Amino acid sequence: MATSIKDIARIAGVSHSTVSRALRGNPLIPSGTAQRIKKIADKLGYRASAAGRSLVTRRTEAIGIVVTSIADPFNGEVVAGIEEVANAHGYSVILTTSQANPEHEMAMVRSFRERRVDGIVVASSRVGALYLPMLSDMEIPVVLLNNQHPGEFVHSVSIDNIDGARQAARHLVELGHTDVAYIGDKSGLESDTERFRGLTDEITRAGLRLRSECVVRGDGKPEAARDRALGLLALKPRPTAIFCYNDMSALGVLNAALARDLRVPDELSVTGFDDLFFAAMLQPSLTTVRQPLQELGRRAMELLVALLNGQESKKIQLIKGELVVRKSTARPFTNQSGQGKIRRPNPRNKA
Repeated sequence: MATSIKDIARIAGVSHSTVSRALRGNPLIPSGTAQRIKKIADKLGYRASAAGRSLVTRRTEAIGIVVTSIADPFNGEVVAGIEEVANAHGYSVILTTSQANPEHEMAMVRSFRERRVDGIVVASSRVGALYLPMLSDMEIPVVLLNNQHPGEFVHSVSIDNIDGARQAARHLVELGHTDVAYIGDKSGLESDTERFRGLTDEITRAGLRLRSECVVRGDGKPEAARDRALGLLALKPRPTAIFCYNDMSALGVLNAALARDLRVPDELSVTGFDDLFFAAMLQPSLTTVRQPLQELGRRAMELLVALLNGQESKKIQLIKGELVVRKSTARPFTNQSGQGKIRRPNPRNKA
């Protein structure tokens, strides 16, 4: 028969409520009494019932996480960071996907509320500010991570997209590129708007401009980016560099360059955004803006824990990205005729 709180109370000579409070770490219980109760519980092999504990504390010690897709390597790293902090604070994690569908995202959040989770983290939210009228009804905290819906939200953690894009654009300008193209995401995401703004700000600051025909948008996946890149590479003159909304799009651009028999970076420089696990293993390795994905997850969960503990926290948190220069970028080529292609040494030998 399993040991109960009643058994511990009888041996310790205290009330049931004193045992319950001591095992929960209630500071009102004298430390000597609490230690004695915990030793008795350990000796008897006592294990608290999660269901029973939730009835007393009104907490389930569970956190709901909504991501767009488990197939996206971006989300795997973010969830790892969330789990690290959640586990350290004694919370279990329940994961579900929204498939980038706003209605499904809201349905998953409501489902978590009905399951009485203590808090919710939503990654790459397509709903954003629409949560505001729900918060008072939900009575549980919600933290958005890389909110993709324009507008403010009460508590969110995001990468500084504008600054990251500026770093990438500055790198291309300093290499000597004056004709840069952009492949974005057509879904109307806030991150696309901000990355394009960072790119145009830096290009303008350098006294340059983006040709309108050199600004195209896919869906953030390799296939669509490949199609858009083929169109860009058919332009006269052809852009010397392409800045991609994300690393997945950069994959498509590299494939398009291969199909057109263009050498990267000798005849075309390519940059991404995210620094996903494969970026360093590509041939050539990809210059990209590194999002500290696990750190984003950790910060979002730390914010949620603070809210659960009634602590004041900064509501909107921005985290800087870092430009990682690899072998997919170099000084621009000088021959656009397509005849007798030149092959110049890559000045960047670092991986």
